[in-house]
Amino acid sequence: MRKLIIAVIMIGTLLTGCSTNKDNPFLQTYDTPFGVPPFDKIKTEHYLPAFREGIKTHQKEIDAIAENKEAPTFANTVEALDFSGELLKKVSLVFFNLYSTDTNDKMEAIANEITPLLTGHSDNLYLNKALFQRIKTLYDKRSTLGLTAEQNRLLEKYYKNFVRNGAALNDEQKEKLREINKQLSLAELQFGQNVLAETNAYQKWVTDEKELAGLPENVKQSAAEAAKEAGREGQWLFTTKKASFIPVLQYSENRELRRELLTAYNKLADNNNANDNKPVINKIVKLRVQKAQLLGYPTWADYELDDTMAKTPQKVYDFLASVWEPSIRKAREEAAELQKIMDAEGKGEKLEPWDWWFYAEKLRKAKYDLDEEALKPYFKLENVRKGVFDLASKLYGLKFKKLENIPIYHPDVEVFEVTDANDSLIGILYTDYYPRSGKQAGAWMNNISEQYIKDNVNHRPVICNVGNLTKPTSDKPALLSMDDVETLFHEFGHALHGLLSQCTYPSLSGTNVARDFVELPSQIMENWCWEPEVIKTYAFHYKTGEVMPDELIEKIQQSSTFNQGFAMTELLSAALLDMDYHTIKDTSDIDVTAFENATMKRIGMIPQIVVRYRSTYFNHVFSGGYSAGYYSYTWAEVLDADAFQAFKETGDIFNPEIAASFRKNILERGDSDDPMKLYVAFRGKEPQPDALLIKRGLK
Repeated sequence: MRKLIIAVIMIGTLLTGCSTNKDNPFLQTYDTPFGVPPFDKIKTEHYLPAFREGIKTHQKEIDAIAENKEAPTFANTVEALDFSGELLKKVSLVFFNLYSTDTNDKMEAIANEITPLLTGHSDNLYLNKALFQRIKTLYDKRSTLGLTAEQNRLLEKYYKNFVRNGAALNDEQKEKLREINKQLSLAELQFGQNVLAETNAYQKWVTDEKELAGLPENVKQSAAEAAKEAGREGQWLFTTKKASFIPVLQYSENRELRRELLTAYNKLADNNNANDNKPVINKIVKLRVQKAQLLGYPTWADYELDDTMAKTPQKVYDFLASVWEPSIRKAREEAAELQKIMDAEGKGEKLEPWDWWFYAEKLRKAKYDLDEEALKPYFKLENVRKGVFDLASKLYGLKFKKLENIPIYHPDVEVFEVTDANDSLIGILYTDYYPRSGKQAGAWMNNISEQYIKDNVNHRPVICNVGNLTKPTSDKPALLSMDDVETLFHEFGHALHGLLSQCTYPSLSGTNVARDFVELPSQIMENWCWEPEVIKTYAFHYKTGEVMPDELIEKIQQSSTFNQGFAMTELLSAALLDMDYHTIKDTSDIDVTAFENATMKRIGMIPQIVVRYRSTYFNHVFSGGYSAGYYSYTWAEVLDADAFQAFKETGDIFNPEIAASFRKNILERGDSDDPMKLYVAFRGKEPQPDALLIKRGLK
């Protein structure tokens, strides 16, 4: 780490000296179609000068607002603040998109340098006494200001954010908070870097094809091509990236290979080496406790949940408990069923975590005559993507046009113009689906630029969908698993939330909503992907063009609740682990392994299942902004199950009136009102939790 810091200081000095305003794309108006970033002209050396100029310019804007001699008004204070920092947002959104999708040593060095600067700048904003006083003055008399609902929401949000970020602290406390924030931001950054380094470091080489018994040919071919790319043609390479090892868990007859790969995944950043995250977790948890208590909250969870739909840790625990019990009960039944299959083989083996996927696949085939591998030829990536586009067209009247000759940041990236039924521009969508060494694991949606309305101009967003789906091979296109299909639909739901936004203020637009509400637009899309009417729009055999036969579609329907005890238990155990870490009240050292084991024991986790994210690679909560928030996926599933029922009740899953209401009240509104108010405006009532249990086959 020390070498990295020294190197980045040198780089920063050098880059500042060689870059001028004239040749830095960030410091110019983008001369590109639709105003997208000129990725073909952006160079590594452009980021640091642009960040520094962005911080400098934004600070001047903040000072001007805070020192304004005129009495505070909504326009000269809150509105002015929300529209400030344009350059800083411009470079930040591009940099952090590329940092997560196509990083390298130079990008990591920049991240290490700029993160404490950005943290310090954020502190300068929220700890500005004069600025907070202007906001407080407006907040205290907000009922007399004649504000619109959106304006009132923005004022309340700013006031609360300032208080939550230390504006009401005394000077000594503010300095302490600054130091905590600086250390915390660097620790969270390091956590993610360690996970990526460990992921990239692990390689399992197979030299004898006999060890690959049971693996489908396309899986072997992908591993062979990965080996060839690494300079070892004639061998097979497997990694801890899910597109690589999950098919092994599903199909490999080589139990030792399954064990080795799953163990390697479960030991990411937990190998007592330079990338070990156990000490980083200790640091993060302690700092979060200190910050929460400095701000008047007993725990980090109390702090984080104060601004969500759930509101309190107890409400989250109560919610998770209500779903955990039926889930773990179902998982025990599933484990017993899989053990019977193993017993019948007469090997005397006991079901282990590396066996579950393999025997579950056998059971699925026996119960439903459904082999997931036989489905993949129907799930060509381009067809699935077209299917989700067609769904958006049926629901919301959207049109998608692939754009050529537009700047992209990697050859894998494709770009689409999205227009409304009346041909007006909705936004620009980038898709980036394949894994690579510089890309973080998982799938997500990023803003490259946000939607907002200023000076009567509706600035349309640029959105990016990112994944790590199965790559094409030399003789096959990218063929997706069922999980991959759901992931594509899910992330596209986030994209729609960003694209369809119609908010005035950038802080309220798109996905800038409470974490336990943000997953509603994404997860509701998963409900459509296995409906027969939708399957037939994208499931075409990549060789013959034949649409998926009705009998296969029926088998998918029949198996929809298969293995849900496992799926929910894996998910919920991670949410409970997250909550346990963030309801800690003291700053004593934590034995990370013992802590995790204690949580699993407390909740009654069965040994045949491993928590979805073990502590040391739990990026969501230690690096990705979901601390005390991983429950939100399940919370939002209650919302999405209930919301989709609104369509089902009409007998038409494409019902135009329901779709129009969902667009108007949810997708377009961002955070312009309380989330539950928005939901009730759509549904007419609050969601019913039983909808989730019924959907999952747990009730």
